[in-house]
Amino acid sequence: MRAPFFALIAAAVLLAAPARAVEAPFEPGLLRLAEILGSLHFLRNLCGEKGDQWRGEMEKLLDSENPDPERRARLVASFNRGYRSFGGYTQCTPSATEAINRYMREGQALSRDIASRYGN
Repeated sequence: MRAPFFALIAAAVLLAAPARAVEAPFEPGLLRLAEILGSLHFLRNLCGEKGDQWRGEMEKLLDSENPDPERRARLVASFNRGYRSFGGYTQCTPSATEAINRYMREGQALSRDIASRYGN
């Protein structure tokens, strides 16, 4: 008779415990995509593209995700980390151009993967 009673108490304790936020399986990909957008924002402007296209893409990502403040801060921090990662560059170089090409490919692949696996 005691076993069912203890099972009920254990279940009640588990149900009363505060829920932990569970990271969505696509979250690491979105964080990486935000970082790529930050890198592209810096590099593409460095290499002659003027404007805020890549910051705009980040804003679209934030608008579509509508994250809570903590998650928004993580996504913005990833964007900023990507932007700052090339802070030592003062002019467009062949390696900067190659980085742009790699980030464009990686960003496209991530976007396709996330949309196909987790999209509605």
